[in-house]
Amino acid sequence: MIDKSFPVLLADDDEYFRLAMVALLKGPLGFARVIEAGSLDEALEQLSATTEPISLALVDLSMPGMDGPPTLGAVRDIYPDVRVAVVSASQSRQDVLISLETGVHGYIPKGLGPLELVRALNIIIGGDIFVPQFLADAAADRKNAQSTGLRRPMARGSAELGDKNSEELIASLSSRQAEVLGFLVKGYSNKQIANELSLGEGTIKIHVAALLRNLGVANRAGAAAIGALMLRG
Repeated sequence: MIDKSFPVLLADDDEYFRLAMVALLKGPLGFARVIEAGSLDEALEQLSATTEPISLALVDLSMPGMDGPPTLGAVRDIYPDVRVAVVSASQSRQDVLISLETGVHGYIPKGLGPLELVRALNIIIGGDIFVPQFLADAAADRKNAQSTGLRRPMARGSAELGDKNSEELIASLSSRQAEVLGFLVKGYSNKQIANELSLGEGTIKIHVAALLRNLGVANRAGAAAIGALMLRG
């Protein structure tokens, strides 16, 4: 059960949607404080900089800087005590399943009405995973996986990466991941990268973790080695 005296992080670039969500979170859901962010970097800064523990993070899949499942998985790994849920306009079955497989605690479609939104959030607050109704069949198929913790996607092996050329690998990265990779190739520390990009060190930690997931490697050295090959082209 989530402690509602702790703040909620609401990360979405749609100001009008944030306004409506804040009203629901502070009203019928009873949270004392909502921290807003309009991009991935802002959200990560709030997660790493706040002096209060964040109880729940609601994130949009399409906000600026969002790198998709690798970022969601990295956030779950580094902030395991924060319940993370996706709130998205996408009703793509693939988006829902991939998001859930990263370990988030629910996928809430933006098209839900206020009462349904409150119900969905109450399910997550109560400790369960919310799966939208249109995915009911898929949810039933994954009942066992949900009862033991949703499986995380397997990292891509070297054989799969080897099938891709440098241009394809670079294209699979977000612009921020590509920037971070360039600094890893140069041997920069997280602190040095943070200074170069004017971001918090905690934010860089998340970007590095997401980059490792995206490349399917276990550590910075592996990412740097792949990065050097990519840059050589």
